[in-house]
Amino acid sequence: MEDMANNSFRGSKHGRRGEANHEVEFSCSLQELRSLMELRGAESVTRIQECYGDVNGLCARLRTSPVEGLDGNSEDIDRRQEVFGQNLIPPKKPKTFVQLVWEALQDVTLIILEVAAIISLGLSFYRPPGAERQNCGRAAGGVEDEGEAEAGWIEGAAILLSVVCVVLVTAFNDWSKEKQFRGLQSRIEQEQKFTVVRGGQVIQIKVSEIVVGDIAQVKYGDLLPADGVLIQGNDLKIDESSLTGESDHVKKSLDKDLMLLSGTHVMEGSGKMVVTAVGVNSQTGIIFTLLGAGEDERKKKEKKDKKSKLRVDITALRRKKKEGGTVEMQPLNEDDEPDKKKQKLPKKEKSVLQGKLTKLAVQIGKAGLFMSALVVLILIIRFLIDTFWIQGVPWTSECTPIYVQFLVKFFIIGVTVLVVAVPEGLPLAVTISLAYSVKKMMKDNNLVRHLDACETMGNATAICSDKTGTLTMNRMTVVQAHIAGRYYKKVPEPDLIPAKILDLLVQGIGVNCAYTTKIMPPEKEGGLARQVGNKTECALLGLSLDLHRDYQTVRNEYPEERLFKVYTFNSVRKSMSTVLRNHDGSYRMFSKGASEILLRKCCKILLASGEAKVFKPRDREDLVKNVIEPMAGEGLRTICLAYRDFPASEGEPEWDNEAHILTGLTCIGVVGIEDPVRPEVPDAIRKCQRAGITVRMVTGDNINTARAIAIKCGILQPGDDFLCMEGKEFNRRIHNELGEIEQERIDKIWPKLRVLARSSPTDKHTLVKGIIDSTVLEQRQVVAVTGDGTNDGPALKKADVGFAMGIAGTDVAKEASDIILTDDNFSSIVKAVMWGRNVYDSISKFLQFQLTVNVVAVIVAFTGACITQDSPLKAVQMLWVNLIMDTFASLALATEPPTEALLLRNPYGRKKPLISRTMMKNILGHGVYQLTTIFTLLFVGEKIFDIDSGRDAPLHAPPSEHYTIVFNTFVLMQIFNELNARKIHGERNVFEGVFNNPIFCSIVFGTLLIQIVIVQFGGKPFSCVRLSPEQWLWCLFFGIGSLLWGQLVSSVPTSWLRFLKTAGHGTQQEEIPEEELEEMKDLDEIDHAEMELRRGHVLWCRGLNRIQTQVCFHLQIQVSPGSYWVVTTLGSQYDYVL
Repeated sequence: MEDMANNSFRGSKHGRRGEANHEVEFSCSLQELRSLMELRGAESVTRIQECYGDVNGLCARLRTSPVEGLDGNSEDIDRRQEVFGQNLIPPKKPKTFVQLVWEALQDVTLIILEVAAIISLGLSFYRPPGAERQNCGRAAGGVEDEGEAEAGWIEGAAILLSVVCVVLVTAFNDWSKEKQFRGLQSRIEQEQKFTVVRGGQVIQIKVSEIVVGDIAQVKYGDLLPADGVLIQGNDLKIDESSLTGESDHVKKSLDKDLMLLSGTHVMEGSGKMVVTAVGVNSQTGIIFTLLGAGEDERKKKEKKDKKSKLRVDITALRRKKKEGGTVEMQPLNEDDEPDKKKQKLPKKEKSVLQGKLTKLAVQIGKAGLFMSALVVLILIIRFLIDTFWIQGVPWTSECTPIYVQFLVKFFIIGVTVLVVAVPEGLPLAVTISLAYSVKKMMKDNNLVRHLDACETMGNATAICSDKTGTLTMNRMTVVQAHIAGRYYKKVPEPDLIPAKILDLLVQGIGVNCAYTTKIMPPEKEGGLARQVGNKTECALLGLSLDLHRDYQTVRNEYPEERLFKVYTFNSVRKSMSTVLRNHDGSYRMFSKGASEILLRKCCKILLASGEAKVFKPRDREDLVKNVIEPMAGEGLRTICLAYRDFPASEGEPEWDNEAHILTGLTCIGVVGIEDPVRPEVPDAIRKCQRAGITVRMVTGDNINTARAIAIKCGILQPGDDFLCMEGKEFNRRIHNELGEIEQERIDKIWPKLRVLARSSPTDKHTLVKGIIDSTVLEQRQVVAVTGDGTNDGPALKKADVGFAMGIAGTDVAKEASDIILTDDNFSSIVKAVMWGRNVYDSISKFLQFQLTVNVVAVIVAFTGACITQDSPLKAVQMLWVNLIMDTFASLALATEPPTEALLLRNPYGRKKPLISRTMMKNILGHGVYQLTTIFTLLFVGEKIFDIDSGRDAPLHAPPSEHYTIVFNTFVLMQIFNELNARKIHGERNVFEGVFNNPIFCSIVFGTLLIQIVIVQFGGKPFSCVRLSPEQWLWCLFFGIGSLLWGQLVSSVPTSWLRFLKTAGHGTQQEEIPEEELEEMKDLDEIDHAEMELRRGHVLWCRGLNRIQTQVCFHLQIQVSPGSYWVVTTLGSQYDYVL
């Protein structure tokens, strides 16, 4: 029968018949399992009992062992994936290059240029008869000959070609950006792993490799990657709010509720489950599929009526699916969210840079629109006055096409002025800078989930850091111990400990540490043993091995299934306890936990004789004073080990009465665990302090341990007037008589607080919120927080930037974070600060360069329109300048690598302008030089070079040397001014580090090469003629003069120029009414900057669609003017917003 099934499998890989045979082989159909996983609570227990007898019966039907798991045979794994599906949710197909080209073509000003160019192209072929032509005015004839008239179409064609180039460059940028983030998604999926049992061995496999029938181990902090049925659980509690909306944690047990669902979080406890549904067949996958179907339906409906709205009814769609309807899988995107969520105001402000850029861009956009309209108006008025009044030419129908051509030409000039004036390159610069930073930060062990977190870190003023693993190495070892009344300064030899106590100690360590925690052989010979799982427990297991006892022997004697009850560790208990049932009906409970907490629950202590004596309060005080405090003073974490016996004669204890159970303990001993400070951390903290960032340690450790580590790290210095307090004292100080938290009380504490010990995740959240909400300082604090536990989620969400630990962090913490530290190292946070500040500086460099070009180009076009009735820079030339300004400059200046000098100044702050007075001095200074040069060439250039003047040229006049020199000089000044723009704080050496940025060098040399080609070979399409070597040398002289002039500008103290103003200030955030906050309490958080972008978006016509495709935003569900996509893996959900 099995061979038949296998043959059918091979012969009909995708056929229904082969699938049916497989389902017979597994005795469970896919539909049966999906139906099972839709049940909840007692109903699920009843269904298991009725259909399978018990969970073991279900495992038998799935041909798996609840103890040994699958055998791991590749053919069996393939067969299961064929029948039950793979653990993958197909991502949304990326946009094709053609689609991206079409999006780029939607740009408003490009459309205007296209239309104007087509009109110009069409009209250029019309010529009135010769006699009548003379009656159309001087502008229609003049020096123009018939050959030049026939070539009039070239300008229109050249504009169209330039538009095509701009569109292709924009589309390529978007395509490469999307490709990069797809690669990032792939990397995340490769790194996401989960623990399963295969062939009796506990191994970690990729989430995508999990199959139906796998026995998966679940533990505190996991985000479940598939649906399953509970086999064994220890105090297991699940947060199912992501699926059901129920905020209370659901307790899972074999007699009440068996169902574990993908996408839910393990908030407490541990256990095992047999996987019953994966990928699109899991509950999360089904909902994603249904949402995709709802989106398809909504799009169809919108085609008929764009005003109609569709709300996806999950229940109705699930019913449709049951009835056999087919739906297409689509990932979530912006439109998948109900309108209610999309219309609400945000709760959390985050993107400072985007808010500043929006305000600045709207202001520049208004000015550019005004100037372009003014240029067109002046050109038209001057043309009308000159032709019909001064020349006295009558209006004739034969001349109308000629006049229309002039009007179209004026209109094109106005649009090109708008193209140059409005900084549509800003969002591209932001995107490139952030994308470049994200890519490089990955090498610096920062995996960025929310792009805006990069620039936010540049503003960070405070870092609230965990101790374990972040400031320390997270490789824990027991170095001191107090066992059986004796204090050992180093781990004792086993023969020094009485055999009875040693057996008790090793048994307690073996069964009362999570079975997923273990010591593995070193990867390399002679290396250190590998610690897998909780590092504190690893230290205890290591102690067992140091005492020449194998903890695995104890675990083999007491497999996890034999553990009667487990009180798992959490931040409230600060302890873990495991109950064993003896053969005589009695029970023994082993406990371990924070020494000062667990010792208060001990009433006896073991002596060297093996007997227990009464543990009096005075004895406890002596132990604390003589053992625990000296250990803590050396920076050791102190853990108490204890046990309690429950005789059978006393009857069955009330196990749910935890307060009673965890009393009357007998202390076995106290151990001191060393976790060395990372060698690079003290220097990293010094850099933070020098950079104006306050580092605070928030830890669950003893206050003496925390203080000792803080001193070793440099957070505290001898003689500092800073606070070091425990969570209990912190809470006492910040609450009033009614038990309410008062901001005024927090404000008295946080400025001087440096260490918060024995703190809970709630304390961390309270501290972070208090610092952010404080108005004590003029600038609002920007807070970064590290977290690794499930309960750290609220603090990570509340912080401006949340860092999760990539190694020790739970999936829940990673999902709540903005950046994942792949090495759990504090020094990586300092690198994130450098990259964040570098983003700010890169954008400022780009602004300094672009605004100089904007000012000069607009004034030149405006002056030319007023005086010469034409723009010295033609439409195609302006588009080339715009390409230099936007795409090339953003690539060159937004990819500058960071330097240590970034950490030598304080944070910019939320309200500090993007354009400082020094930058404004540089912009105006270089503007004066360029305008003086251009106007000199424009009005007396023909005399300097002894050439014909290009002013007052008629329609379709041939290109002139005069205007070619003006154009060439203008472009060369921009190329050399890019070097000046690299420095924004008044530095003189603009070449410093230039060769560390190969992109910058390539773009500068590439732009220069293209300019040479345009001038020498561009001809009529670019309105250029070939220049002589002497003329080129003069153009280069004026271009290089920008560098020399820059030195002069730097020599002028900014303090002398008090009239200079700053620009690009931060925006004030709006208050949100309480009733709206209440309505939004279940929504994901987004930022105020995006709300401002929405409002300013209407005014920013030039950037209309580029903003939509280029500005990066964050968070899973958000309002933004641009499109975005959500990268989702089954093990965890990561968002990359484009």
